[in-house]
Amino acid sequence: MKRGVFPVAGCDEAGRGPLAGPVVAAAVILNPERIPRGLNDSKKLTMEAREALYAKICATAEVAVAFGSTDRIDRDNILRASLWALARAVDALPLRPKLVFVDGNQKIDCCCDCETVVSGDALVLSIAAASIVAKVTRDRLMMRLGAAHPGYGFERHMGYSVPEHFAALTRLGPTIHHRRSFAPVRAAWGVADAEEARIQTLAL
Repeated sequence: MKRGVFPVAGCDEAGRGPLAGPVVAAAVILNPERIPRGLNDSKKLTMEAREALYAKICATAEVAVAFGSTDRIDRDNILRASLWALARAVDALPLRPKLVFVDGNQKIDCCCDCETVVSGDALVLSIAAASIVAKVTRDRLMMRLGAAHPGYGFERHMGYSVPEHFAALTRLGPTIHHRRSFAPVRAAWGVADAEEARIQTLAL
């Protein structure tokens, strides 16, 4: 702002590592006069704190969200899908920023100047805000998927690689929301395909 650069956006994503669900990107332009207190890397906050800050961010800032689907992740790989979603989130902002800060070391193809900030969600307030929006949005989505697909525990582990999730993959097989390009899911799909072929053979 001292250099005359405004609006400035921060963007971040949630969900690069999970075996299921989309990657969710958020972009936020904070109001300098109404910055919520307590902004931090979403991973360092409790779920209750994230939810409270999410409400304050949405009430005081310009916010946009974009999704990189499992199909896009499987087609392009998770990094490209994440960068694509980040760019889409920035482009969807109600205001066009003059500068966008991106968490990490990869620039995005957007409508303005772009600067990368390693560990930006702990260093830049607008990136921290974006990390909270992305995390809360994705967690809410995974809870809905958990209700739609009982037995997988999406509402607890959010699709990440935990023993409960591996056990569900072995027991139930993958859903349409699983990332086929990720090795554990690919292996589970192979087992499911082999079992289906065996059943069809027995039926002949």
